[in-house]
Amino acid sequence: MAQRPQKQRVRFRSPLSARKWIALCVLALVGFLYYRPLTSYLEARDRVAARSAEVEALQAKRRALERRLRERATDAELIQEARQLGYVRPGERLFIVKGIRAWQLARARERAARGE
Repeated sequence: MAQRPQKQRVRFRSPLSARKWIALCVLALVGFLYYRPLTSYLEARDRVAARSAEVEALQAKRRALERRLRERATDAELIQEARQLGYVRPGERLFIVKGIRAWQLARARERAARGE
């Protein structure tokens, strides 16, 4: 009996074997699962840094205001600054006059026209 040559199976191997595909899929899954918490963490870190900078700026402003308050020891100076900020004493009426700058400019033009 003559032996017949066996047919050799031709297997095309993919460049990536099954183990490599599985490892790649697991790695992709881990990356996908870490993406959201990582971006959330980075955003929170940025917000905290911004808030910290804002707090530091406000603390510096507060120290400057406290220093100014200590420097202005008399009541008259405090009252004048409070009025500049728009505060009024109890029982007083607050009047807001608008257009003063425009009035001043018009008055200056009138004076210039008259030759004063």
